[in-house]
Amino acid sequence: MAKPGYGKRSAPGERPRTERDFAHLLPRDAAVAAYIDRLPDGSDISVKTLARHLPYGQCALRTTLNRLQDAGHLRRGSECVITDEVMLWVTRTFFSRTAREDAWWVAWTRGDAPPEAPRRPTRSRAFILLAALGRTAPALTLSAADCAHLEPRVCAWFARGATESDLLHALTSGLPNPVHHPARLVERRLRDKLPPEPVLPGPRTVLRTLECGECQVPGPPEALLGGLCRACRGAAPDMHAGPPGAVRPPGVRERMGAVRAGLAPRSGRARR
Repeated sequence: MAKPGYGKRSAPGERPRTERDFAHLLPRDAAVAAYIDRLPDGSDISVKTLARHLPYGQCALRTTLNRLQDAGHLRRGSECVITDEVMLWVTRTFFSRTAREDAWWVAWTRGDAPPEAPRRPTRSRAFILLAALGRTAPALTLSAADCAHLEPRVCAWFARGATESDLLHALTSGLPNPVHHPARLVERRLRDKLPPEPVLPGPRTVLRTLECGECQVPGPPEALLGGLCRACRGAAPDMHAGPPGAVRPPGVRERMGAVRAGLAPRSGRARR
C-alpha cells in the first residue's frame, strides 16, 4: 500500500468486471491494466513497485502507464481533502476499468460527471436475499412469486443503508413456532422494522486537478487531451488560449500555486 494520500483511486461508475475489459489494449498493457484493476484502492502503483511484482522493467511499465492514460484508463493529478482541522492537496492516481473519453475526465474533475449505471444483474440483490432466506431459516422458505412481491420492500432497506446481515437478523430472530404464513410474516417485519432514512451530508465543493502525463505540470482539465497538455502535444502557441469562443480567467496557474502554498508551510509539506 502507498503512503496516505498517494496510490490508486478507482473512478466512480465502474461496470462489473468481465474477461473482455482490456481486450482492446496490447497484451502487455492489458495484463498490467488487469493487475491494477484488481488492486484495492490506496495500493502503490508506481513503476518501481509494479516492477517488483510484474515481469516487466521500469521503462516498459512507464510506457504502459502512458498508453493506459492515452486509452482513457488512467489519470494522474491531485485532490483537495478537507477535514475539520486541515485543508490540503494530496497526490492521486485515478484508474478506471471502463475507458473514459477526455470529456468525461474533465467533467468528473469538476465534480459533475454522471456515474454510469452498472449493468443490471439477472436477479437483484434483494431477490437473491429473499430466495436464499430458507437456507438460514427453513420456516421462511419463499416461492418465486413471494420473492418478487417482497423485493421492493427489501430494496427500501438497502436504500437506507441496511446490510444483508441487518436484514437476516430482523427477519429470522425470534420466530414463532410454527410459522403458518412465511411471506406474510416477512412482509410484516419488513414494514414494521424498516430503519429510518439516513441523514444525507450537505453539498460539498469538489476541488481536483489533473497533471500532464509528460511534464507533470497541473493545468486546466479541458486542456489535457489524452492526458497531455498542449505544449507536450506539440500544439501551436496560439492554441493556449483555449477552444474558439472560450474565455480563460487570468492568472489561473498563479492563483492555484498561491492557494496550494497557503495550505501548509513549505517545511511541513511532504515532498512529492
